[in-house]
Amino acid sequence: MNAKNQTLSGDDAWELVANADKVYVASGKNIIEFDPSTVSKEEILKKIIGRTGNLRAPALKRGNDYFIGFNTDLYDRLGSPTPQKC
Repeated sequence: MNAKNQTLSGDDAWELVANADKVYVASGKNIIEFDPSTVSKEEILKKIIGRTGNLRAPALKRGNDYFIGFNTDLYDRLGSPTPQKC
């Protein structure tokens, strides 16, 4: 999905992550881990929806887990190289 052409907000964003095993959200320097089967929809949406009212970027899916937002530690969990400042 290209976020420039298609945005997700509210219920659409929830439908994306509702059946995930885990949702990891970058929140400043912290990583918050949610299990959608045990955490309320409102609590998760509060963290995955940005100021514009849409799903925060970047949003990645790996297996049945979602990684939303950016911080270096979150991408280290993915095992992917992180961008370096030039």
